[in-house]
Amino acid sequence: MFAFSISLDFNEAIVFPMRFFLCNIIISGILGLFLITRRLLQNSLSGRTQYHLWFLLLGLLAVPFLPLRLIGLPQFFSSLFRLIISANVNVKTVMEQAANTNLTETVNRFHDFTISVNSNTPPMIAYLFAILWFCGMLVMILFTLRSSLHLGILKKSALPLQNAEIRRLYQHCLLETNIHRNIPIYSTAFLKSPVMAGLIKPCIFLPIHLISDYKETEMRYMLLHELQHYKHRDALVGYLMNLIGIVYWFNPLVWYALTEMRNDREIACDTSVLKMLEKEDYVNYGNTLLNLAQKVTLFPFPFTAGLSGNMRQMKRRIINIASYEKPTFQKRLKGMAAFALTAALLLAFAPFISIYAKDANYYHWNTSSKNISYADLSSWFGNYNGSFVLYDSVNNSWHIHNPERATLRVAPDSTYKIYNALFGLEEGVIAPDNSLLAWNGEQYPFKAWNADQTLPSAMSASVNWYFQEIDTQLGMDSVYRHIQEINYGNKDLHGDFPAYWLESSLKISPIEQVELLTKLHDNRFGFAPENIQAVKDAIRLSSSNGRTLYGKTGTGRVDDKNVSGWFVGYIETTDNTYFFATNIGDDKNATGNNAVKITLSILEDMNVWK
Repeated sequence: MFAFSISLDFNEAIVFPMRFFLCNIIISGILGLFLITRRLLQNSLSGRTQYHLWFLLLGLLAVPFLPLRLIGLPQFFSSLFRLIISANVNVKTVMEQAANTNLTETVNRFHDFTISVNSNTPPMIAYLFAILWFCGMLVMILFTLRSSLHLGILKKSALPLQNAEIRRLYQHCLLETNIHRNIPIYSTAFLKSPVMAGLIKPCIFLPIHLISDYKETEMRYMLLHELQHYKHRDALVGYLMNLIGIVYWFNPLVWYALTEMRNDREIACDTSVLKMLEKEDYVNYGNTLLNLAQKVTLFPFPFTAGLSGNMRQMKRRIINIASYEKPTFQKRLKGMAAFALTAALLLAFAPFISIYAKDANYYHWNTSSKNISYADLSSWFGNYNGSFVLYDSVNNSWHIHNPERATLRVAPDSTYKIYNALFGLEEGVIAPDNSLLAWNGEQYPFKAWNADQTLPSAMSASVNWYFQEIDTQLGMDSVYRHIQEINYGNKDLHGDFPAYWLESSLKISPIEQVELLTKLHDNRFGFAPENIQAVKDAIRLSSSNGRTLYGKTGTGRVDDKNVSGWFVGYIETTDNTYFFATNIGDDKNATGNNAVKITLSILEDMNVWK
């Protein structure tokens, strides 16, 4: 199923063209596969059905611009359930929920210090891709406008059709095609073949030389053909095709596909006309095309459809007419099956070419073998856009609120210090029994930071400089190797080193936070046990009623606004271990401490923490 998620700020708008260009590598591969499939199935499909296949492709080419991702049915119904409930439930605020629990003392133990960072700016190459893409589209738009201007001039110069015989024939053709709208018909000296033009006010243009050489049978065929364009809304499709051509101006395979689609559009109209004719008329219809072959022109108007084409296209159309047979029920059934098969194939590729689905900002979590339940916990989150993930290790079960956001990767902020410390311990920058790092004398806005630090004190006060010093001594190559080793989030260290985890390039989702905590707890990283234990001791927060709480907060502060709040950790009981991650987002008031209040309220309500 599909879920909508729109979050396109200026930076994303700049980076989008670069991702779009890269996405076209996949699109070109799918286009090639589509063209091969179409060729293999062409004998099983009618002309009209072959043309309709292109609509599937147009839809696929629109996917990169649609703000949707593929999610499972359970997530969809959970989202729907939350939407219904939100209209009927009196949502409590976070502070009201906290007041109903005995959490104040626990929350006050957290020191969620953070400093503000500036908004990230896209790399220069992203600006170059954006400028190139937009300039190309601008050129294409200018060409389209010029062609539209020429069409406007043609309309002004055309005269209403005066030939009484043709007008009577035209009225008869309208009745034959069951069209009740009065579609004006004009004569013009500036065309060599008939044209249907206009979306809101459609009209037909007939060349004067065809009117002068009037032959009733041939004129009837031509008029029926143009009216089929109107009947099947080909003018609207023309607009869509030209829009795709503008957006994909740089992709030659897309242009080739659009050319083939226009060819199939004419063949589809031929097929529709043939269905109206008797069998003995097929040859005459084909002869009409042959007689026009020397006269027709490739008119340069973007929003028209007509009886035109080059000699190669004409050859295809003549072959189609010569081999045409009115479809039997069996052939129609076979065509429907082939169409459905192609549609399923293209739908399967949709997630791979979606800029949003392919975007590394989402974690592609395999839920096929997971025991997952989705709960609506929106009353605990108030106005925050947040998610909560809980993993019950004994029952091997997951409990998730807002699965869409639970897979959204955001900056880890100070929660990353858990693994930063582990890397430092593994490489000997600090040791479990000697983790002291000297303060360099720089004055920080928090008193607790302005002193020498050990791992427990630095973790407790969330001292940024301590962990950045570990990174500096490790070096980027060593950090990157460890990031890859534990598979941390998007593994992107391209932000300013060593501040890549502070609302910068490194990002992780709540589900990934929980998965990593389970590996940390069981030491599935294969690190030294004493180093794992040192990190566990540093994030140990409190014990109550035979339960021990471990965790780390994180606050993302950008341009002096708290935009993201984290609380991740686990709770050990006598017979189970529960792993959790909460993330909240807001314009200015999303902090780690608020994430703590929400998390502990939910955990107490679930009888996980007391």
